[in-house]
Amino acid sequence: MTKPATFAVAGALALAVMSMSPALAGQSTSTAKASPMKHENPFFSPSTLLFQAPPFDKIEDADFKPALEEGMKRQLAEVQQIADNPEPPTFENTLVALEESGQLLTRVSLVFNAMTGANTNPTLQALDEEMAPKLAALQDAIYLNPKLFQRVETLYGKREKLKLDHESAWLLKYYHQEFVHAGAKLSDSDKAELKKLNAEEATLTTRFTNQLLAANKAGALVVKDKAKLDGMSEGAVAAAAQAAAARGLKGGWVLPLQNTTQQPALQYLKSRAVRRKLFEASWTRTEHGDANDTRAIVRRLAQLRAEKAKLLGFPTYAAWKLEDQMAKTPGAVDAFLGKLVPPATKKARREAADIQAAINKAGGTFELEPYDWNFYAEKVRKARFDLDESQIKPYFELDRVLRDGVFYAAHELYGISFKERHDLPVYQKDVRVFEVFDSDGSPLGLFYCDYFARDNKSGGAWMDNFVEQSKLLGTHPVVFNVTNFTKPAPGQPALLSYDDVTTMFHEFGHALHGLFADQMYPSLSGTKVARDFVELPSQFNEHWALYPKILAHYAVNYKTGKPMPKELVAKIKKAAKFNQGYLLTELLEAASLDMSWHELPASAPEQNVDKFEKSALEKADLALHAVPPRYRSSYFAHIFGGGYAAGYYAYLWTEMLDDDVYAWFGEHGGLTRQNGQRFRDMILSRGHTEDYDKMFRDFRGREPSITPMLEDRGLIEAGR
Repeated sequence: MTKPATFAVAGALALAVMSMSPALAGQSTSTAKASPMKHENPFFSPSTLLFQAPPFDKIEDADFKPALEEGMKRQLAEVQQIADNPEPPTFENTLVALEESGQLLTRVSLVFNAMTGANTNPTLQALDEEMAPKLAALQDAIYLNPKLFQRVETLYGKREKLKLDHESAWLLKYYHQEFVHAGAKLSDSDKAELKKLNAEEATLTTRFTNQLLAANKAGALVVKDKAKLDGMSEGAVAAAAQAAAARGLKGGWVLPLQNTTQQPALQYLKSRAVRRKLFEASWTRTEHGDANDTRAIVRRLAQLRAEKAKLLGFPTYAAWKLEDQMAKTPGAVDAFLGKLVPPATKKARREAADIQAAINKAGGTFELEPYDWNFYAEKVRKARFDLDESQIKPYFELDRVLRDGVFYAAHELYGISFKERHDLPVYQKDVRVFEVFDSDGSPLGLFYCDYFARDNKSGGAWMDNFVEQSKLLGTHPVVFNVTNFTKPAPGQPALLSYDDVTTMFHEFGHALHGLFADQMYPSLSGTKVARDFVELPSQFNEHWALYPKILAHYAVNYKTGKPMPKELVAKIKKAAKFNQGYLLTELLEAASLDMSWHELPASAPEQNVDKFEKSALEKADLALHAVPPRYRSSYFAHIFGGGYAAGYYAYLWTEMLDDDVYAWFGEHGGLTRQNGQRFRDMILSRGHTEDYDKMFRDFRGREPSITPMLEDRGLIEAGR
């Protein structure tokens, strides 16, 4: 995913000021010690490092607040100067001026957002909560400024006479839509009410994120008896011991919670009692009635978002949010999801029957529960395909996957190359930096990767920018990927599951979208596209993980140096469609919950979270006991702590798009430089400079089809 973002302020009013951060580990964003000499705030001037990369060796926690406050002050002054300009509005003195404004705030916000998500501490968490409503107020001060909007409205009214180039004309359309969408046409009294709602929403989403990280840490399962970890690999047990040591626990093991409902260890733990404890720790992490219980926040966020939508003239928050997305309406989303529910649940029920049969065959006298699914599904997969994760992992060593898989695929498709840089400072010792070069050898940008889980890192995986590309500002893209892979014990290799491998390819697809940005204006650059389009590049990039030429290049046994046997490759491909009913159903459940919360009208009373969740799944025909939603409402960070509210469906919508695009590649020779260049030219480099439907149609030659998606998941036979 791209890091959930709402609005921002600098150059495009499109900065991510709402972080998915939380954290409790108390780590500083810098290893530098405070100097007795006067410390100069490193954000107050552009970085002198390559491509203005952040000077992490100079950044201290204390630098963020004054830089954010000064950045907001300057942004507001710059915008007010534009609004008060006595000269008639022109494209240059209004829109270009807006694009050039707020550069200090952009600079500090991008780094601050990254740290609150990937390397936070109590100081940054507190500052995040303090700044969220102030940044929301700044957004309102810009979008609800009547004099500024009048200038934009005047330009929009005579847009045909301005004879702007395509990107400039699109920028004018974009700004006008953003202002209206944000409430620029409301009355003064309604604007005042909207400001209150925006401030409260900003505060609550940040608080949700912080409480969730605390709940994740507190909910980790502590095991005192090593025998109870029977079934886990030696490396996983060692990592659990290391996690315990990091918390100061002696003689124990810790299984940290990932952000999803199901936990990786559930696939291996032989003890049903331990599996149940781990699942329940995950399922109830934010529902203990303590300081980390998020349900009151969920109730209020749903209600205030509905109130906000009504104020803006929409029946529901989902209707307002989807106005500028590719899907456009909640009805289109609901219809799309509805097409997937019957085949997904039908297959999930067949899978459940197979798993129950496996339980019975093994002598079990119990009914299948959610915490049994992954453990016994692995047994079914092993029996059916003679395949288990322990066979696969030795071939997926992280560095090899990165260099000879992820980077190699990008080179073969797009001609780009990579050079690791050890001279650029990083914010945590595990972070790595690579300079990226285009096919002609010219510099393209920088890529940072932060792959291992930490207690002070938000769950999940994402991509974002430290520096955004813009020809107007003369900036190159500096992008980063964050994941939460289990860090191996010292001296042990970092071996990945196949899911981890696809996550690496996925997030690097986002990185490519950012690296190939080629826009004049920062507001339209790179990944600043609709939620239901932004996942197209990332999910498309996943396909290359199993592509024969790519897989053969990186799937090498870390001990023997031998390539993965053809027989094992064949097993992986045969098993690729296994358990897809379950996997699709858990996603559909989460997407349905998201839409249900955000299709509530303002007249609806505040909801009981548990009852609402149960009712919503039943209404959507998705109430399968053994298949829990990928995220429950109380720990659904995408929608209550980030920018995916009424947008989680985007993963499935863009899966339809990416499978259809990959089908085009299959029809035209597969992995070739020519095909890669076409995709780069028509999708990856375009940013938000074209209508999404048109962009897709121009590449594919027709409207998107859901058939390749259903075939790829094995829900229908190929060729039907």
